[in-house]
Amino acid sequence: MKQNVYFVSGIDTDAGKSYATGYLAREWNKNGKRTITQKFIQTGNVGHSEDIDLHRRIMEIPFTQEDQEGLTMPEIFSYPASPHLASRLDHRPIDFDKIKHATEVLSERYDCVLLEGAGGLMVPLTTELLTIEYIAQEKYPLIFVTSGKLGSINHTLLSLEAIQKRDIVLDTVLYNLYPTVEDKTIQDDTMEFIRAWLEKYFPETKFLLVPEIGK
Repeated sequence: MKQNVYFVSGIDTDAGKSYATGYLAREWNKNGKRTITQKFIQTGNVGHSEDIDLHRRIMEIPFTQEDQEGLTMPEIFSYPASPHLASRLDHRPIDFDKIKHATEVLSERYDCVLLEGAGGLMVPLTTELLTIEYIAQEKYPLIFVTSGKLGSINHTLLSLEAIQKRDIVLDTVLYNLYPTVEDKTIQDDTMEFIRAWLEKYFPETKFLLVPEIGK
């Protein structure tokens, strides 16, 4: 597989990963990098991924051939829970070989693949495997989504320690400004704190703002 697959994770389930993933894919495509998104494991859906739907709306493109082939949504479970539980409730294991094959095909067809995870870094995929361990195992560079909501500094710094401990390459931190808040006191301070922390401890990592679409 080409070295063009980026795993997208975030501080928690509500970090806005799907929004940020779609936005980044749209921007990369505008800049001439043919980019496709993939939902690693989708839960809470049947037969189709609502996160891929959101990606395409933000990217302003119709469903792709790869969407129709199921390559962008290789594993879907019906119960809205972490993958290890959703898998158990649907009475079938996660097919990691199927996911890997789909990612490899996308990697060959496109310049870049944004592989969006489910929830945060410590979300269990099985009782023996966490999301962060899968990222380290596959040696994917990480794009990490955070935001300015209360508690984000704590969640972000804990995540950065875990990333560093496992020698994962932190390619980019996306600071999500969506949804818009009226009082930006916490949002602005959090942004500057995280930016300064990255400059000190992750100087090679890019820091990008994700604006509200249309702004």
